[in-house]
Amino acid sequence: MAPTVLIVDDALFMRMMIKDILKNAGIDVVGEAENGLEAVDKYGRLSPDLVTMDIVMPEMDGIEAVKQILGKDPGARIIMCSAMGQQPLVVEALEAGAKDFIVKPFQPSKVIETVRKTLEE
Repeated sequence: MAPTVLIVDDALFMRMMIKDILKNAGIDVVGEAENGLEAVDKYGRLSPDLVTMDIVMPEMDGIEAVKQILGKDPGARIIMCSAMGQQPLVVEALEAGAKDFIVKPFQPSKVIETVRKTLEE
């Protein structure tokens, strides 16, 4: 069975880009969310194997969403998606429990490598 992923990003374009990369690698995208509140809700309903989480989003940022998801499921696997120059936020997200990160603009091979490595942990 293919691993399942929830994609969280406030930009539709970014969600579509990640979805295409993952689908081409045989990974199932089971849901998408536009902000942290939606991410926490959908994680609870969909129980994906992995979440790709944007950091800066409206309503609830990715770091707070990581904390809430891990509060409900300590085994959750979350990869942060960050833009260049967001290193302090990435460090904060990793300290909150995110497993890894990928940098925008995405390189498909790096996205797939990071997702597969995180799923194997």
